[in-house]
Amino acid sequence: MTDTLIAIISIFSGIIGANVFGAIKRKYAMGFTANTISGIFGSIFFIKIFARLGFDPVSIMQSGEMNGLLFTINFVVSLFGGAIGLMAIKIIRNALNKEN
Repeated sequence: MTDTLIAIISIFSGIIGANVFGAIKRKYAMGFTANTISGIFGSIFFIKIFARLGFDPVSIMQSGEMNGLLFTINFVVSLFGGAIGLMAIKIIRNALNKEN
């Protein structure tokens, strides 16, 4: 795998996390498109935060072969990042609607 492929898999993991979380917790669901967009941004945000700890695609492929443990951690962080991104965007959206 390449660094780019790992990054794309991470983004898809965030999309899956946001859409599954939205399906489980209807309170936070905003529709497929909005869930997908929030999953993308949540995933990227969390991966950028945790990249400093060594879970980024470059660190996963540093030895020339894929490090399975780091890839799994990256996948899980992206999954939770998508769900947390969905929650954060829904909370912000509700706060902005209350002001009107």
